[in-house]
Amino acid sequence: MQLPKSIDTVVIGAGQAGIAMSEHLTASGTAHIVLEKARIAEAWRSRRWDSLVANGPCWHDRFPNLDFPNAPDDFVPHNQVADYFEAYAKHIDAPVFTNIEVLNVSKINNQLEYNIKTSQGSLTAQRIVIATGPFQKANIPPIAPKDSALYQIHSDQYKNSEQLPEGAVLVVGAGSSGVQIADELNRAGKKVFLSVGKHERPPRRYRGRDNVWWLGVLGGWDVEKPNNGPLKGFAVSGAHGGHTIDFKKLVQQGITLVGMTKEFSNNSVTFQKDLADNIHEGEKCYLKLLDQADLFIQNNGLSLPEDPEARVILDDPTCITDPILSLDLAHENIGSIIWASGFSYDYHWLDLEILDESSRPKHRNGVTDMAGVYFLGLPYLTGRGSSFIWGVWHDAKRIADHIAIQKSYLQYQPQHID
Repeated sequence: MQLPKSIDTVVIGAGQAGIAMSEHLTASGTAHIVLEKARIAEAWRSRRWDSLVANGPCWHDRFPNLDFPNAPDDFVPHNQVADYFEAYAKHIDAPVFTNIEVLNVSKINNQLEYNIKTSQGSLTAQRIVIATGPFQKANIPPIAPKDSALYQIHSDQYKNSEQLPEGAVLVVGAGSSGVQIADELNRAGKKVFLSVGKHERPPRRYRGRDNVWWLGVLGGWDVEKPNNGPLKGFAVSGAHGGHTIDFKKLVQQGITLVGMTKEFSNNSVTFQKDLADNIHEGEKCYLKLLDQADLFIQNNGLSLPEDPEARVILDDPTCITDPILSLDLAHENIGSIIWASGFSYDYHWLDLEILDESSRPKHRNGVTDMAGVYFLGLPYLTGRGSSFIWGVWHDAKRIADHIAIQKSYLQYQPQHID
């Protein structure tokens, strides 16, 4: 395909958000192209660790118009997820241009058009959908030690235990990535310290239904982000057939828990005295969800099996009752640190006034204050489901509908009656 000189809408990014957007734009009759700097769903291929699987079963974590070839309750390996989106792009005949990087987007003065400069030339468009996703720039906090002798990587760079040198590992962050990597390293025979902050840890399954089902029927996917602060870690896993994350069980398996990482100094690391609070708050939210699930079953006359084991809360281990507040890195033979510390945005190529003072997108449900410019695929764009596979598909439909409505306004021609 030849890159056009001008088109109605340009979608930037061909991950799950960009492919979903293309499907809905095609359905609404909006001429568009999708620009991708690498391959379709590149992040699912090259920015995931080797053993990673999707965190939700594939009956749920998919687009409506194409099933995975796997069994419905499977948690699909990341490479197969990438294959799925490539197949989906072909299924909908998405006009995707790969290996074309967007270098700059700017407004054309006094026109309802934008100039898009790419690695293979420039074009103009009336509308832009920024679908580059939430995992743009790996975020390692400034407290990270400057000691070159330590092997330090972000979870974005982690592949498997063999890339780490000999010695113990400190994993900082206990959301899905941190807790899964810590578990994998522990199973590989590494001594692991896991730094745990505030988090949610829902049941993987309860009373015969997966967590994604409970989030659906209880309205959890629709929950809006409460503020602009940091999000709690969401500790859930599809590894090993899917299991509930229980930090106390991780201790039984050999992992040592510590609180939030505070600072590094003189070859030692200190931690906040918040581990017990973080663990107990997570358990309180966990039990509250089980209560809500039981009430839903009762109020709706459902016949689902009892699950008393799900309510068993283990006693606090010593690392919680008598928390470790500092570690001597040399004494503990800690040679590696994995920062499962999230991501920040990188929109250096956007020459548009749609970012706040912290360079975060300014939008309302994906709609910005600049006519024809949209964001898609961000966490909590419209609710908790927005950055998940199934959720981004529905958000894309909302934006496609918004584009169609705006086009109809611009096409309106008043009839003058004398």
